[in-house]
Amino acid sequence: MFSHSPEVVYGWVLVVSALLTVLYFFFSDVLDGLFDVADHPLFSPQLVLSFFIVGSAVGLLAEWYTDWASSLVLWLAIGAALVVVLLLHFFVFLPLRSAEASLGYTDADLEGALAKVIVSVPPDGFGEILISRKSGAVAKPAKSLHREEIAAGEEVVIVQMENGIAVVARHDPYQLSI
Repeated sequence: MFSHSPEVVYGWVLVVSALLTVLYFFFSDVLDGLFDVADHPLFSPQLVLSFFIVGSAVGLLAEWYTDWASSLVLWLAIGAALVVVLLLHFFVFLPLRSAEASLGYTDADLEGALAKVIVSVPPDGFGEILISRKSGAVAKPAKSLHREEIAAGEEVVIVQMENGIAVVARHDPYQLSI
């Protein structure tokens, strides 16, 4: 191939792909902002670079340790790289992409939780509540369920979460329903 042995070609592809992977690691935020890869997640840079790294590594090892024809080694390298890239995509990158970057809770987990008002909630506006969790405390914007003013310092229960805003009602420990 191009008057070079297959080992040299596989070696260069491996080295260049590894260097590009290191560069992508440091500049991924900039590159992801420039090139929107959300429409084609199978053609994301990390998967393409993984394909070339695995394919060239398998090809290089097969050329060194087998006496198979170079065309058979190329097909083996392509097949192995496709399998590894698909496994990476479905079992690593998709779960990571769909994971929430949070303190270990979702908005649905907050419903029914008790919180303390830290900025009073006006009848027709928004205030702020502080929710204490095992992983720490988090502040959320809040609005009143019954359009009543809730003063700072009062304890409330989160009835519902709407687009990141807590809909709250006064908490009365002696009342069974809201």
